[in-house]
Amino acid sequence: MSRIALPLLSGLIGTAILVWLGTWQMQRLDWKQGILTEIETRIVGDPAPLPEPGAAEPMADRYQPVQLDGTIEPDELYVLVSQKRIGAGYRVISPFVTQDGRRILLDRGFIPVSDREAERRTGPAQVVGNLHWPDDRTSSTPQNDIAGNTWFARDVAQMAEQLDTDPLLVIARNMSPPDPGVTPLPVDTSGIPNDHLQYAITWYSLAVVWLIGTIALVWRLRQTKEG
Repeated sequence: MSRIALPLLSGLIGTAILVWLGTWQMQRLDWKQGILTEIETRIVGDPAPLPEPGAAEPMADRYQPVQLDGTIEPDELYVLVSQKRIGAGYRVISPFVTQDGRRILLDRGFIPVSDREAERRTGPAQVVGNLHWPDDRTSSTPQNDIAGNTWFARDVAQMAEQLDTDPLLVIARNMSPPDPGVTPLPVDTSGIPNDHLQYAITWYSLAVVWLIGTIALVWRLRQTKEG
């Protein structure tokens, strides 16, 4: 019996730990889904005024809807991105001057690489969008090629310095008049990782494998003893 007790105990403890890890991931999944629901509700909520100069708080003001009347100015920055079924292209970032004289950054949306030199509309516009402080940069992201005007991350402070604006970025959802040739890439939750279900399935699967392995080992030990 002693030959069986230790493997059986180890197997049951290991299975319990793996089941607990899977359950913990399911709890994390519920937590993450609640956060994503809150963000999605905030994204489409009622517009609010821009934060006062110097008063913006990236954590508190992220995703805040805004509606702006003002003027799109001619300068553009190009942030390299890729779209499914389209391929490589750029996010177009332009300076936008509000009616009260605030000069901010406007992420107008996506253009294909071939349209980089195309002429785009400037002048009066009404923009509905969301404040955002993107987290585009990872450890493998190259440094922005400022001289060549090819950006690999939307570094708000750096873009603001380049275009002489406040360090405030609005991602356009809708624009009136429309922005021909530019496809809006509005803020959403698709880029926020939520892999907890996959992790839970992995832990539960390992628990099943561990339990089956334990049963097989105990059965084999009993057969050996009886033999």
